Amino acid sequence: METRLFKKNMDLSTQIKWIILSRVFFAVILIASGLIFSSGENLSFFSQPFLSLYNIAACILVFSIVYLIWLNKYQKILFLAYFQTIADTFFVTAIIFVTGSYDSIFTFLYLVVIIYTSMLLLQKGNLIIATISCIQYAVLIELQYYKIITPFTGQIYLSGTIDESHIIYRIIIVMAACFAVAVLSGILALQLKRARQDLKMVREHLKRVEKMAAIDEMISGIAHEVKNPLASLSGSIQLLQEDTKPGSYEDKLMQIILRETGRLKTIVDDIRLFAKPRTDNACEIKMTDAIEETVELFLNDPEWNKKIQINMNLDKNILVFIDPSHLNQILWNLLKNAAQSIKGSGEIKIQLKSSKNNRVYLTIKDTGVGISDKNFNHVFDPFYTTKPDGTGLGLSIIHRLIDTYNGIIDFESTPGKGTIFTVLFNGAPLKKRQATKS
Repeated sequence: METRLFKKNMDLSTQIKWIILSRVFFAVILIASGLIFSSGENLSFFSQPFLSLYNIAACILVFSIVYLIWLNKYQKILFLAYFQTIADTFFVTAIIFVTGSYDSIFTFLYLVVIIYTSMLLLQKGNLIIATISCIQYAVLIELQYYKIITPFTGQIYLSGTIDESHIIYRIIIVMAACFAVAVLSGILALQLKRARQDLKMVREHLKRVEKMAAIDEMISGIAHEVKNPLASLSGSIQLLQEDTKPGSYEDKLMQIILRETGRLKTIVDDIRLFAKPRTDNACEIKMTDAIEETVELFLNDPEWNKKIQINMNLDKNILVFIDPSHLNQILWNLLKNAAQSIKGSGEIKIQLKSSKNNRVYLTIKDTGVGISDKNFNHVFDPFYTTKPDGTGLGLSIIHRLIDTYNGIIDFESTPGKGTIFTVLFNGAPLKKRQATKS
């Protein structure tokens, strides 16, 4: 069964494959354009700089084949992503060198490498590639200026023909362009990644909703049929208990029956909540206050593991429209699951933030044992539990409540490292949030 980490590697692997194919296409175009241009100018196919361009294109093709073999044979996909983007900067520098260095029209290829790096490695990797590109270009131009290297076309030496201030100006312009593109493309790539994550959350959420919808009516009917006989049974036992002697064998049996009927009543109530949550008491709630209050209650719970630390990073003045008891149940169950997954000491991180499109993100991350591949696809299934005393309704009810308020819940988990639950709420209208701030 696929884990989220495997799926993430598959996504990166797919992107790398497309970039490799694009690189092959570029190499072919480079060879074809050299042949066409040399033919049109009645030049030898093997004259400079065409021969050097053919060699560079051949190297690009060889490297592309190596990348494909690596991609299919080894698991270090992130390392491959860094390696090939850094290698591409050297290829671009080589192309610029053989086409005139200072006079080359191919400087823009640095920007192309930076743009597609942002898709693979986001902002951090993007800035690294931009820095490497700038260093290579600056060194190349300086080496030409001081007559250490000689390009095949254009100015043989820059010294004496072009003022050094113009050289510095050109280098600064290229550096500014590289870093500007790196920052902008990094921001756009991050936004695109978040949009894809949200879309993925919605798709998985809809699949779970469709799965649960098939059993909603059946569960609701069962809960309704069980509720009345259970209440009659509990009342009858209480009446019979009045006629038994306290401490007697019959009294002990009555207490066991009452305890178990109470447990059954709790399960029936949970089933009814899962089947048809009521939203009559929904109102605007300040999320920060609700989270802090729930955490305070949780820390004072007798079953709380004192070795677990809770760290919170909460944006202020965030409002959501929800029944307070439902929000408390969502928070309590998520905290309880996080705490139960931690054996011994550990940490729970709670993060609350809002986005520009009036979405509220609640993230609860733990350092517990994580969710195994076997249980991964059954986390929100009703009556599915791995705990001896669990009913398997906790996370199912959470999912149902969040869906009732048009929210989304999703999770990521790595066995042995922990789990991250992310809840996406719709925030209160912007005017009301601004009124709260004022």
